[in-house]
Amino acid sequence: MTLRIVPLSEALGAEVTGPDWAQPLDSRTVAALEAAFLEFHLLCLRSETLTSLAFLGLARQLGTPQTQLIAEGRQADAPEVSRLETTYRSMADKPDDMRSVRLSGWHTDDSYFPVPAKATLLQSLAIPDSGGQTRFANMQTAYRDLPEEMKARIEGLRAVHRYDTRRAKAPPIELTREEEAETQEAVHPLARRHEDTGETAIYFNANRTDRIVGMSAAESDSLLDQLDRHTIQPKYQYHHTWRVGDILIWDNRCLIHSVNMDFPVGQRRIHQRILLAGAAPAHTKAP
Repeated sequence: MTLRIVPLSEALGAEVTGPDWAQPLDSRTVAALEAAFLEFHLLCLRSETLTSLAFLGLARQLGTPQTQLIAEGRQADAPEVSRLETTYRSMADKPDDMRSVRLSGWHTDDSYFPVPAKATLLQSLAIPDSGGQTRFANMQTAYRDLPEEMKARIEGLRAVHRYDTRRAKAPPIELTREEEAETQEAVHPLARRHEDTGETAIYFNANRTDRIVGMSAAESDSLLDQLDRHTIQPKYQYHHTWRVGDILIWDNRCLIHSVNMDFPVGQRRIHQRILLAGAAPAHTKAP
């Protein structure tokens, strides 16, 4: 079938239809997907639900899948695939303040590792009747819009990313002792150069960025708070309303995301996820 790519918003994202995503893709289709991924930063592949093995097969055509930190969700037949459920099983599970739910915070996947995943593939298996959207913000456009003096200020700065930080508004998933041993502090540039396009993005993760190297806590918090407010302006955002089977592929090097966790109690919200291996974040100016 003919590949069809249609933009989803002015900020980012494109819908992709045509292929049977459970089947091997030809080289022209893979090349078109890779080009669209770099242009739009997020692709929505309209699909039927895939088995974990078929989902893994698709991911392998687009990059190198890696096992994820939390071992509990890994699938036995495809350990690179994690099953994620965010269902509220009782009224007691759903807080009144959605900000107290970690997924509500804006973040980019895997930044607490020295070499974070470059991309995330997420497929919906069950969705609630309302709520549950995943929201994205374009950090390249946000960087482009910064005043020149702010660009100059953050050029060369490095920030510490941790699995948990005092700055986050909600606690993370509790780790096992083995998982904790895998998550030491990572230091990344605050302005990140995209290794495939050369474009610069603000590399900030409200759930994980702890502090800026060489600054006092007060100075660091002030600058990070400014960047936080700037990057989540509505003009940089796209909100995805899921259909069962949708596969989102997004670029963690230049997007952040959060989840609207306000959805009905007892209605299932289940996804399967794969992370694609990336490279260590580089500063805006190549050496």
